[in-house]
Amino acid sequence: MQLLFLFFFLLIFQHPHKVFTSHCTTITASKTFEKCMNLPSQDASIAWTFHAHNATLDLVFFGSFISPSGWVGWGINPTSAEMTGTRALIAFPDPNSGQLVLLPYILDPTVKFQKSPLLSRPLDIHLLSSSATLYGGRMATVHNGAAIQIYATLKLVPNKTRIHHVWNRGLYVQGYSPTIHPTTVNDLSSTATIDIFSGNSAKGGSNLYSLKVIHGIINSFSWGIFLPIGAITARYLRHVESLGPAWFYVHAGVQLFAISIGTVGFAIGIRLGQLSPGRVFSLHRKLGFAVFCLGWLQTLALLFRPKTTNKFRKYWKSYHHFVGYGCVILGVVNVFQGFEVMGEGRSYAKLGYCLCLSTVIGICIVLEVNSWVVFCRKSKEDKLRREGLISGGSEKESGSSRGGFN
Repeated sequence: MQLLFLFFFLLIFQHPHKVFTSHCTTITASKTFEKCMNLPSQDASIAWTFHAHNATLDLVFFGSFISPSGWVGWGINPTSAEMTGTRALIAFPDPNSGQLVLLPYILDPTVKFQKSPLLSRPLDIHLLSSSATLYGGRMATVHNGAAIQIYATLKLVPNKTRIHHVWNRGLYVQGYSPTIHPTTVNDLSSTATIDIFSGNSAKGGSNLYSLKVIHGIINSFSWGIFLPIGAITARYLRHVESLGPAWFYVHAGVQLFAISIGTVGFAIGIRLGQLSPGRVFSLHRKLGFAVFCLGWLQTLALLFRPKTTNKFRKYWKSYHHFVGYGCVILGVVNVFQGFEVMGEGRSYAKLGYCLCLSTVIGICIVLEVNSWVVFCRKSKEDKLRREGLISGGSEKESGSSRGGFN
């Protein structure tokens, strides 16, 4: 059953974050281009024509505003697919006239850390021409959802056709200085490396996404499924006399398996953080560290488990229960937080996990009710025996006890 769910998750997560609501186009009001491509975030797309004989690129970027006083920008990074170092063209309404303006900006490290306002300055790349136009709806009016086209003609380095595209949008502009953009997953994933000659995306981004998928699958099952199952085995199987000490080995085995594969998922998460220095998911990261530390504290606690006759045994049990249940709860919470980080808050993957977790919770409820029924029945029988109302059962029990000692 677990393998079936794993296969289900693999199928679901192989689909992109979001289904685009619009398709790229090669035809605009002023130009027709040869190729186009949907970009992986913000419903943006680009179209271009590459003139190989003189290494010239004609390009148009399709974006949209998220505020009447906001901005939309597109640019290229000569070295890597990241914001820092991008040579950008940013469009926004002129604060004096209200008309659309397009200005060049260089995004240096001071912009990333907001140490100084972003000021327009000439680009150090061969930008031959640039312009911007609004399209659709209320023409020449910037409003929430207004579509914009940013045109650019660039002279590229000969034989270099892999271009790092960077784009984004913000809520408002201070004077002629665009302010920081939102920091949602959709806004932090607005980069793409595209070979303009072949029209194919570079594989680096897909490899990063594959790591995210593996990280999500492993942690969903380790911290979100197996760890709760391990806690259930300890709570409900230990009172089954016919099992003897077998419940402990089942409990320890499940928990050790969950911690082991959870450690792999945690290590992948650390690696993802190193590969995405500009993307910080503070809550998810803190919960991940907390669950990892609590999980290993529980594992190491096995080495210091006092004997049943030790006077400190009850304190150890209280610690073990408190830390264990805390780890389970935080683990499940962080799995749901991970779905939000991945942009899968309303996905079939989350639905599948919820169904799986609901099954575990349902089993837990059934076992809890059964334990209380058995407990109440035994308490009633013990009371009746003490009152002498079912003396036959008492004699039978005492007889079997005497036989056991003999």
